[in-house]
Amino acid sequence: MPPVDPHDCTLVIPAYNEAQRLPRLLDELRTFEGRVIVICDGTDETAALVRTFALDHPERDITCREFSIRLGKGGGVMQGMSMAETSCIGFMDADASTSAGEMQRLFDALSDTDGAIASRWISGAEIPVRQTPSRLLQSRLFNGFVRVVFGLPFRDTQCGAKAFRRKALVSVLPLMRSCGFEFDVELLWRLRSAGCNVVEVPTVWENRGDSRVGLRDAVSMFTRLLRVRFW
Repeated sequence: MPPVDPHDCTLVIPAYNEAQRLPRLLDELRTFEGRVIVICDGTDETAALVRTFALDHPERDITCREFSIRLGKGGGVMQGMSMAETSCIGFMDADASTSAGEMQRLFDALSDTDGAIASRWISGAEIPVRQTPSRLLQSRLFNGFVRVVFGLPFRDTQCGAKAFRRKALVSVLPLMRSCGFEFDVELLWRLRSAGCNVVEVPTVWENRGDSRVGLRDAVSMFTRLLRVRFW
């Protein structure tokens, strides 16, 4: 199948107080030819840095939207998706653990499927800088929980890089209840429940540290996901 035209793609990036990690992300965006929407809901200089970059690179279609209230990772992604007008919409974490080039690979996979998610745990994936053993154990335990409770077949639901056909998202976004880090799981579950085809794509992923998901966040994710699934 032919690759997807980058100009048919919108990349959403939720960025909460990312000023320290933003330079690497902005460097990555130099190579992405589609539209970029950065959602800023923090209190640092993230939005100012994004706007300066956009002015300095008029050849790139970059929009920055600021919010005075905390949206959460999922809330930020949904705000960006609501602004997107292209046939393909994706999102990635602001830490750039997954590169813009890897995002384009996900968009290209949409030539014959409804959704494509980056995976660190399938054959072909490369992880030059790995997570700590404790973070890896936490990730595997969470994935086991997701597979059992939601019946999802994916090896990696939490890698922060995903892309979908707009027509698939339209049917499920009004049903979404999650605004936090658990957003990815609910979105994949609702897409699968709606009969959409989502594939895992091996990715090159490099751990950037400074994870925003602490133990308290992890416990909250479990609780909120149980409510989504059973209440």
